[in-house]
Amino acid sequence: MINELQKRKTKRHRRVLRVRRQVRGTAEKPRLSVYKSNRHLFAQLIDDDKGITLASAGTVMKQLRDQKLGMRSKDSARQVGTLIGEAAKQKNIAKVVFDRGHNKYHGLLAELANAARETGLQF
Repeated sequence: MINELQKRKTKRHRRVLRVRRQVRGTAEKPRLSVYKSNRHLFAQLIDDDKGITLASAGTVMKQLRDQKLGMRSKDSARQVGTLIGEAAKQKNIAKVVFDRGHNKYHGLLAELANAARETGLQF
């Protein structure tokens, strides 16, 4: 059983590295990194050259906690995408590179990406 869990973790890490090898964020075009935990959804705009986070949004933010959405629902993913798009607008960021991590691009990630595109982000 432990060996199977180690294999799964190793495969997941390799997928992350395979995606991250092609995706690199700069100050002009930061990386939009998305992370899904068991309960919450997070998004960050990251400048990999300096190693800093430019903006972030997540379902743990006070704005979304008060709305009583399902923490890992498509509605909350749309809200997080809209928040990260608005934060990017305030920082004068128009283009980003999407980093899905080890997740497939469907469901919550697709909803978040579409909401970010609707607010004006290009990727």
